[in-house]
Amino acid sequence: MKTAAMLLSLLSVAAVHQSDANEPAALMNHLVGHWTMTGTLGGKQSVHDVEASWVLKREYVEFHEVSRERAAGAGPAYEAIVLLSWHVKTSEFMCLWLDNTAGAGLSPEGIARGRPSGNAIPLVFTLPQGESLHTTFNYDRSADTWRLTIDEVSDRKSDRFGDVTLRRKH
Repeated sequence: MKTAAMLLSLLSVAAVHQSDANEPAALMNHLVGHWTMTGTLGGKQSVHDVEASWVLKREYVEFHEVSRERAAGAGPAYEAIVLLSWHVKTSEFMCLWLDNTAGAGLSPEGIARGRPSGNAIPLVFTLPQGESLHTTFNYDRSADTWRLTIDEVSDRKSDRFGDVTLRRKH
């Protein structure tokens, strides 16, 4: 009887650990879909279309973000491809953000990292000269929306660059 109770106890502990390990992937799963992103970026009202899907055997969520605003050459004013993953060994999210603003996404500073915090995916991109970019995806389960905030941090001062909401397209 003691052996059966101990085995049951070990199985329940393993199930809790398995559940905890799957929470980041479950949170990332809520990012998958077709979104309209609205709000403020760089002090200007912005509207972007975002497509997010699992890729590479569900190891990454890939975002393709395109602004509705057009550049002088008729292409989008802003476009990005973003890869988000969960790194089990370090228990952190990792993010590669490639966009058409600077071409520096593949630099050593191009990978952001962050530990989960409830329904939030906080990411920190470390920039040269001690600056950083704090990007947080915060999921509202009741509304099935995401709030994305982007803060530029320099000399211990934080300036809000972006505050947008992602709503599912129907």
